[in-house]
Amino acid sequence: MAETVQQRLDHLTAPGKYYESLEDGAVRCYACAHRCLIKPGRRGICQVRFNQDGELRVPWGYVAAIQVDPIEKKPFNHFLPGSDALSFGMLGCDFHCGYCQNWLTSQVMRDPKADMGAYYVREITPKKMVSIADQQNAPILVSTYNEPLITTEWAIEIFKKAKQAGMQCAYVSNGNATPEVLDAVAPYLSAYKIDLKSMRDKNYRQLGGVLQHVLDSIAYAKKIGLWVEVVTLVVPGFNDDPAELWDAARYLSSVSVDIPWHVTAYHPDYKMTDNPYTESGSLQIASEIGQEAGLNFVYAGNLPGRVGSLENTFCPHCNFLLITRNGYIVRDYRITAQGHCPRCGKSIPGIWTNEPSKVRLDGWGTPHRI
Repeated sequence: MAETVQQRLDHLTAPGKYYESLEDGAVRCYACAHRCLIKPGRRGICQVRFNQDGELRVPWGYVAAIQVDPIEKKPFNHFLPGSDALSFGMLGCDFHCGYCQNWLTSQVMRDPKADMGAYYVREITPKKMVSIADQQNAPILVSTYNEPLITTEWAIEIFKKAKQAGMQCAYVSNGNATPEVLDAVAPYLSAYKIDLKSMRDKNYRQLGGVLQHVLDSIAYAKKIGLWVEVVTLVVPGFNDDPAELWDAARYLSSVSVDIPWHVTAYHPDYKMTDNPYTESGSLQIASEIGQEAGLNFVYAGNLPGRVGSLENTFCPHCNFLLITRNGYIVRDYRITAQGHCPRCGKSIPGIWTNEPSKVRLDGWGTPHRI
């Protein structure tokens, strides 16, 4: 009899770390803010963390997606601009967003149509992952494509090797985190991109989450010193009301005016194909709201060349043009080796290279698979 997707993935597991044991063999997982109570033989909401005889088993020893991306694609605009990132993902997610662009990896074992994503599984070691990054001249490793929080044990093993090799690491996440798991991964993590999908809890409930958990994660990640960038995919008819965008901008500003806020364009995908594409004018409005709310760095994405200066980075003190971009391509870079504006000398928040002359300009700007 052919092996099922569940059987294959269950073989690729290891004992978990981020849980507590309870009575009668049950466990409480805290890899994400669902904090699932999982009884023996049962699975968490993500479907890939499960209780086997009182022990939590978690994904281990494989990737289901791996490629080299411009760091701007993640998107990070204040984290080593112009660099390549080795992006990797496993399978599973704790949300079920109807417009997910990575549903073939995120919705395995939750949607039968996504189970074909298991065919992309490639067994690999942390040492090999770092070797690939080195061969590809990628100084950053990023856990992405599925929700990295639910595969934190595996990510940390890779990140340990990466840090030893002088590389930096990042999460691209829905932000449905717990303080415990952020504390665990923080020593190995430089940057954390969080999706703020809506400022309405009813919308989050549709996606499988809770708004307050994400808001708390943004604040906590910033508090413990991670470099945080936030993305809001502006979906027509879902979260594009100006009042809601104002709520998002005000919240981010209350945490830190230096958090870069990316407002990005939606395109129909997965189960949400009736909503129209986001127009550039909508991103302009969202960006103006962010700026009026006091945010120093607001970017419009996914529509290269159609949003004017909103792809670029300016000094918030003197308005000097620091980084010019087109899509995922850096055209010009003027931040000093000390991370300062060359005109007024003010420090620019972010993680910058100390060798600005080596920043790659006019790069290929597209991902390539390994």
